[in-house]
Amino acid sequence: MGKVFAERLGAAELEKLQHASFNYFLHETNPVNGLVIDKTEANWPASIAATGLALAVYPVGVERGFMPRASAVERTLTTLRFFWNSPQGPEPDATGYQGFYYHFLDMQTGRRAWQCELSTIDSALLLAGALTAGVYFDADTAEEHEIRTLADALYRRADWPWAQNQGATVTHGWKPESGFLNYRWEGYDEALLLYILGLGSPTHPLPESAYAAWAATYRWEHCYGYDYLYAGPLFTHQLSHIWVDFRGIRDAFMRAKGIDYFENSRRATYVQHEYAIDNPLKFAHYGGHCWGLTASEGPGPDTINVAGIERQFFDYVGRGVPYGPDDGTIAPWAVAASLPFAPEIVLHVLDYCIHDVKLTESNRYGFKASFNPTYPGAYGNPHGWVSPWHFGLNEGPTVLMIENYRTGLLWQLMRRCPYIVGGLRRAGFTGGWL
Repeated sequence: MGKVFAERLGAAELEKLQHASFNYFLHETNPVNGLVIDKTEANWPASIAATGLALAVYPVGVERGFMPRASAVERTLTTLRFFWNSPQGPEPDATGYQGFYYHFLDMQTGRRAWQCELSTIDSALLLAGALTAGVYFDADTAEEHEIRTLADALYRRADWPWAQNQGATVTHGWKPESGFLNYRWEGYDEALLLYILGLGSPTHPLPESAYAAWAATYRWEHCYGYDYLYAGPLFTHQLSHIWVDFRGIRDAFMRAKGIDYFENSRRATYVQHEYAIDNPLKFAHYGGHCWGLTASEGPGPDTINVAGIERQFFDYVGRGVPYGPDDGTIAPWAVAASLPFAPEIVLHVLDYCIHDVKLTESNRYGFKASFNPTYPGAYGNPHGWVSPWHFGLNEGPTVLMIENYRTGLLWQLMRRCPYIVGGLRRAGFTGGWL
């Protein structure tokens, strides 16, 4: 079975999906400031996370021949100059504060949108993208030298201890109207990258105790035959792995468990696969060929009767396995982003979504965000509801994790980043390539 799927979904088709997803960043970016729109809905703001992913995506575009190096340099410089020169301060209409940035920014002005929070995790994704550019653009030219200088300066400006707000762990963010958010980065999640970046800072580093405090909140679980570090949505097992090759390197927690974070993500991917086969809530089409629960858009909010069962459907929510929430919504991009961990089960799903559900047909940017075979679709679509939108936060991981599966490009680049290496060492990682 696996061989048939692999043959149907060869390297050329993976590259086609990768290229289509890459095109999001070509066409949904403001060329004046480098900001990338969060979502393809009219009048939507930019997302700093999507913009950080763009900075990491451009090197892939150059290597794959999707864009000329000169164009990538120009876009990258525009983006980094914007963030370096944009207003930093406590004013409610600034772009950032203390070296961090607001989650959503107006696409034209670059100022804070929607009274959103200054986001520590989205700032981390933005800075990771900047550091990627700083490593990749290594030519002895004035432009590439400026990229390296700006990437370094942006990273050094972030005041990580400030974001702790005198606590042991890092807060989710801050608002000028009300101060720090009540939530902190606790429990295993995508903040693995955030803590590594915070620990690696040469100017305002997190104390090593912050990482230990975060790891102390982990949940080790046994689900569907797998022992693993639990986090429900797939994206939490992926985002940090875009930049860091965790194969063979371990912190104190993973040394005690005898695995590494890469193996943990492989197990989490298999738990999703097994959950879909088990299908405890009896959603349509779930199985070994159809799985992938993550933070994604859905057909709700709505409660309707489907085949005699009253079903509750959600809008944008962090769907997860095995404890939910689960309303039958599948996000194919999140499966693509698990390609490095378990290609033998991921290729089945990508093949199904491309050839059977036709989720890339007539779409400029590869997969639409999500689909729900249980929720009745428009015009009697046998595959149910399909999201009308594309999101930058979906397209970036698709491009980057396909590339890591194919060549390991991002992993090789970030092994050369002294701040990532230093952050890993301060977090207690040893072994392997370190």
